[in-house]
Amino acid sequence: MSEFRLTQISDTHLGQRFPGLIANFHRISEHIDAGRPDLVVNTGDVSFDGPTSRDDVAFARRLHDALPVACRYLPGNHDIGDNPTAIGPPPKPPVAETHRQQFCDIVGEDHWSFEAAGWRFIGLNSLVMNSGLAFEAEQFDWLSQEISRTNGRPVALFLHKPVFLNLPDAPETLETSIRYVPQPARARLIEMFASVDLRLIASGHVHQRRDFTYRHTRHVWAPSAGFKINDARQDRIGTKEVGLVEYRFRPDSFEVRHVRAAGQVDVDIEELLAQMGGGH
Repeated sequence: MSEFRLTQISDTHLGQRFPGLIANFHRISEHIDAGRPDLVVNTGDVSFDGPTSRDDVAFARRLHDALPVACRYLPGNHDIGDNPTAIGPPPKPPVAETHRQQFCDIVGEDHWSFEAAGWRFIGLNSLVMNSGLAFEAEQFDWLSQEISRTNGRPVALFLHKPVFLNLPDAPETLETSIRYVPQPARARLIEMFASVDLRLIASGHVHQRRDFTYRHTRHVWAPSAGFKINDARQDRIGTKEVGLVEYRFRPDSFEVRHVRAAGQVDVDIEELLAQMGGGH
């Protein structure tokens, strides 16, 4: 295959009680149907609240099943719970093996690897990092084996949380430990990939579109497919809008296209909170 077309969607946050998010997903589905990429990757927060609602996870999977192309998935904190961090109070809910297993049972593999168009693609579960769960060590062992098999091919990494904001070794704060892959797992991850030709890190989680290059790796943050978070609730570090990202990979290059599907609406988080009665 000389060209591989991949569409990244993220933070769909699907649940039957949120018609605005469902409508945005349908607009994205129509866009994907028209373009027919080779693969769709959802980089997490597939469901609105997996830890408290198995129905949200099952509903999200049913909507993805209607897409006309193959899908791969990675879990987000709204699917399986959040990373423990070295700084600040423990997140709620913390990541749990039962919720990880629920995600795998209903949605699919939470980590994966494949080759296409001369590239090695790796998807990681970033929420188990620093968790102490048995799977955290298993995934790092698996990743070590996958990295050893790249054989000089360029590598594209997909995960829910961005690895860092601007610099990999910036001092950690409460905000950076929750928003990015937390330390010390972040340093370990960066060290593991130092030996390969890592060209792309694609993530979601922040609900802001961002695209920058650090050294020889391009970092692409997909916006949420479903909603944006206003400036009163979240600082602005990228572009706040709903949308998706399209990629074309060729044996020694790739292109990135930042896209908004026709008819998508910038649903604000306040609308969702109102539907939930103000709590989240």
